[in-house]
Amino acid sequence: MTEEHQTMYEEVKALLVSHAADSYATDTIAPMVALKSLEMNHLYEDLGMKSRTEMGKFMARHFPTLAENKPKDKLWKKYLYDLIGRVAPACATCDDQVTCFTCILKELNA
Repeated sequence: MTEEHQTMYEEVKALLVSHAADSYATDTIAPMVALKSLEMNHLYEDLGMKSRTEMGKFMARHFPTLAENKPKDKLWKKYLYDLIGRVAPACATCDDQVTCFTCILKELNA
């Protein structure tokens, strides 16, 4: 892992831990989500989930206050990285970083 990715991992993990519902979310789920957030697909896909709906329920269960504050029109990975003031590795070459809808439109038109 590069130094920059390590820093992003630690920042995302700290954010998640600050909103964790319990010690399981703190010790197990937060590190896993932070690590998967560095991968190149949608976060729900990298976590092995079938949909964004499943991801939303998962995050609400483990990080309720974070989920409560998430805008409905923002993807989880973008939301997390916006909160730490960074661009996710998967999004670094995307030309739609501001609104983050290009990937959703591609999925709908596939």
